[in-house]
Amino acid sequence: MAHYAAIMLLAGTGIPLLAALNAALGVRIGSPAAAATVLFAVAFLTCAVVMVLTGPQALVKVAAAPRHLFLAGVLIAFYVLTITYIAPTFGVGNAVFFVLLGQLISTAAIDHFGLFGARVTPMDATRALGIALMAVGVFVTQKA
Repeated sequence: MAHYAAIMLLAGTGIPLLAALNAALGVRIGSPAAAATVLFAVAFLTCAVVMVLTGPQALVKVAAAPRHLFLAGVLIAFYVLTITYIAPTFGVGNAVFFVLLGQLISTAAIDHFGLFGARVTPMDATRALGIALMAVGVFVTQKA
């Protein structure tokens, strides 16, 4: 399990890097939407290479997948587009703090109700306190 935590910690460090890099690209080329398109093209190629190396046979099952599961693509596009537009003026730190707060809230709901097949982890006082502390932290960083 420690290796999973390490991988996810590494993935988490990529979120603000993605925000900063893509926001800078959007400013440099004058179009956050074009920067997001480039990001997705690079991401697509990266994922395609990994898929080819690990076995593309899973693509056969895509047609049978429930359509609501494809909403994930819309959500990542929403994230990338909004962070690319907003980070240059709002700040990468501010934008990512609010993204983290949103992640904590939605994660708590997904885990509490076991949505989309997630393992059920009921909301308790400790989890609620953690989310509240994060919200206070966001508020404090905005006042600084």
